[in-house]
Amino acid sequence: MLKDIEKHIKTLNKLTVQAVDIYSKIVKDIIDSKSKDIKNIEQTLDGLLGFCYNEEMLKLFKRLCHYYYDIDPHATADYVNIYREMWDSEET
Repeated sequence: MLKDIEKHIKTLNKLTVQAVDIYSKIVKDIIDSKSKDIKNIEQTLDGLLGFCYNEEMLKLFKRLCHYYYDIDPHATADYVNIYREMWDSEET
């Protein structure tokens, strides 16, 4: 059973590395092109949310939220709240 868990962790780590590479390019393209495509931005934020356990993905999420804030501050706040519900611990 431990070997199965280790195998799944290795697979998850590989997937996360690939996702960071892919999402880095997507976020860069959105910001560099000054995109106002709300659907694309929100789909990207949705995808990033699933990987925010990873520090690099969290940085991408924050970067895109910062960009999106000027377009739609209310939607951005919703995404920040979703992040908090998913990933913030309630421990102090």
